[in-house]
Amino acid sequence: MMRTKLNLWLAAVVFVLVPALASAQDTAKIHGHAQDPTTVPMANAQVVLSTDGKTPLYTFTTDANGDYKGEGIKPGDYYVTLFQSPGKAVDRTDNPVKFTAGQDTLQDFDLSRPEYVKKLSPEQQKALEEAKSKNAAIMKENANVGKLNDLLKQARADNAAKKYDDAASAMQQATSVKPDAAVLWLEYGIAQTGQKKYDDATTSLKKALDLDANSKKPNPEIEAAADNALGEVYASTNKLPDATAAYDAAAKLQPSNAGMYYSNETIVLSRSGQTDATIAAADKAIAADPSRPIPYYLKGQALISKATVDPKTQKIVAPPGTAEAYNKYLELAPNGPMAPEAKSILAEIGEKVNSKYSAKH
Repeated sequence: MMRTKLNLWLAAVVFVLVPALASAQDTAKIHGHAQDPTTVPMANAQVVLSTDGKTPLYTFTTDANGDYKGEGIKPGDYYVTLFQSPGKAVDRTDNPVKFTAGQDTLQDFDLSRPEYVKKLSPEQQKALEEAKSKNAAIMKENANVGKLNDLLKQARADNAAKKYDDAASAMQQATSVKPDAAVLWLEYGIAQTGQKKYDDATTSLKKALDLDANSKKPNPEIEAAADNALGEVYASTNKLPDATAAYDAAAKLQPSNAGMYYSNETIVLSRSGQTDATIAAADKAIAADPSRPIPYYLKGQALISKATVDPKTQKIVAPPGTAEAYNKYLELAPNGPMAPEAKSILAEIGEKVNSKYSAKH
């Protein structure tokens, strides 16, 4: 008796499943792509199937790329109509399309095809030509933007690798294509600075500043970078007041990076042998960001260059602040590249290394 009931239950299960599998196999599918007369994908358009060309039986919607797909269609012959919006049919198959069970039918709607365009009114055709012209211009502009981005990326890599000639060549090409882009002139100026073409660099960097300042949306980061680069140019040509003004402008534009800009000022002034200016720049860098070790070292280096020798004791007399600067550098960078030199100088002037020194700012 139990076995008979079990067999009946299994039979019922089989009876339910078989029709479900058969249903999936007995329906048809559809897929395709829709694009307007300018070849732009038609998003959120509706593809409607009907047997009389009027009464909707199945409706499917295109995605952002103009693609659509649908399933569960009863086999048969259907007119397929494209609606740009509810109630606005823009295209339809001339004859019914046959849908076969188990098959996925492709039905595209290309409104740019000549036979469709010929049916448009003269006004619509004129508007279409204008739209195509604008789209072509946009595509050309996009192509140029892609090319410029590649050139800019290449120039930045070349500048970082000190391949200044290559960077300058790339930016010369880029600025000729789009002469109103401030960021291109900025990178060009950086490359020219590396080439030691300081007059050209000054012109390029000032152009970057002018273009950005007069743009609809000025970018403080670009202008600060241009001022920072100008500071190096001025320092390299011994125009110290101009260099100081440029670095101050960069710090004002981007206060969060003031420590970096003043550190750069300290480095280029030290490289140029400007002792007093180096000390002043180091003090600004330290005030802006006390955690950077290089300004302390360069300040100590500038101060020790002013050391004298006591004629009585023949000992080196370092200016006030020398030991403090070197000790602070060692505290921040105990294994830094200049640590051995800092320790050696402290020993020569009779000062001990104080790793826990804390400078007053």
